[in-house]
Amino acid sequence: MYKQRSRMVAGLLAALTLGVAGYAAATAPAPRAEVMHWWTSSSESAAVRKFADAYRAVGGTWADTAIAGADQAKAVAINRIVGGNPPTAAQFNTTKQFRDLIDQGVLNNVDDIATRDHWDQLMPQPLLDVIKVQGHFYAVPVDVHMSTWIWYSKAAFKKAGIVKEPATPDELFATLDKLKAAGLIGLAHGGQPWQENILFQAMLANVGGKELYLQVLRDRSPRAINSEAFKRVLLAFKRLQGYVDAGSPNRNWNDATALLINGKAGVQIMGDWAKGEFAAAKQSAGKDFGCIAGLGANVPYLIQGDAFVFPKTKNADAVRAQKLLATTMLAPSAQLEFNKIKGSLPILSNVDVSGMDVCAQAGAAILKEKSRAVGMIEVFLTPDQNGALQDVLTTYWNTRMPVEKAQKEIASALQD
Repeated sequence: MYKQRSRMVAGLLAALTLGVAGYAAATAPAPRAEVMHWWTSSSESAAVRKFADAYRAVGGTWADTAIAGADQAKAVAINRIVGGNPPTAAQFNTTKQFRDLIDQGVLNNVDDIATRDHWDQLMPQPLLDVIKVQGHFYAVPVDVHMSTWIWYSKAAFKKAGIVKEPATPDELFATLDKLKAAGLIGLAHGGQPWQENILFQAMLANVGGKELYLQVLRDRSPRAINSEAFKRVLLAFKRLQGYVDAGSPNRNWNDATALLINGKAGVQIMGDWAKGEFAAAKQSAGKDFGCIAGLGANVPYLIQGDAFVFPKTKNADAVRAQKLLATTMLAPSAQLEFNKIKGSLPILSNVDVSGMDVCAQAGAAILKEKSRAVGMIEVFLTPDQNGALQDVLTTYWNTRMPVEKAQKEIASALQD
């Protein structure tokens, strides 16, 4: 453990020496940084400690403010920023969640770091489109998450006699049938609106394809939403409900992942943060569990991620802390240490991922096909639009709402 920490510190210091140490050199010791985030699960906590360790390694003081629940954490951050008592840095997703803060002029930009680290060339375009507003960069992305991975338990597949992972939507449903027939939970799911939103996105991407996905979410086209193709997407989404268990309502996502880890369920559709739970349970990708990025060769790879915003402040030490935090979090060694545990990919494409697991390497290879990287749902929708869509999807999932009515209500929810 000591050797690993020494290598991490050495790597970070080497990176800082290559042009990113100016902020650290000017602040000895480096200032205190209060970092607000919602990473509270076991794997998430382990991941964020890597950033904390890296910041302390360059002399900084990391003050951790962890708040359970993303919505709660964001609400507290916004209230503190607006109320004049901001943290040094606050976590948001790399979506439109912090656009109002940009418009209100309460965030510092990080243009100098973005220019220095060549973000325009090295970050995925869908995420750049969110953080760059009117030519300025207002957040520091720290990872790339893909929201709709299909995870499966090798032990459950073996018990059900499944020898080949599904490669099409029809094969996925056939796989779920076999798991159910073997007395297993076909689909491990937590019955919460945001998780149903993920299932919907998975069906829209895998059944509908990239063109329909963009027509529905980016363009919010009533014609596309009311089409027969979109009806098939919604029917596939609702069909998944036949494979969840009675304990599904209000289950946390990591508890659903535990069902795969324990071999009680066969499949989970969830973002790659689930991989952190497998790692915490000492399970290995390709050996104990499998991962499918898409049911077809050209399925869009739906991405978002986590980012930190830096509220404006008159405190010079806080500004220096913000610069050093951004520098530290983007150093290659810290990026690798963090993302290996978090389950995500480094945000900069020039970070060597050859030492990461097979799922991460598969994702990195797909990202090189720039046309396949598409923003997940909140990249295109405002929080209000996304909330309205989630309301419709959850009602459709949990009631006998006719699919045609769901189409009409989705069209209404997505209009400005």
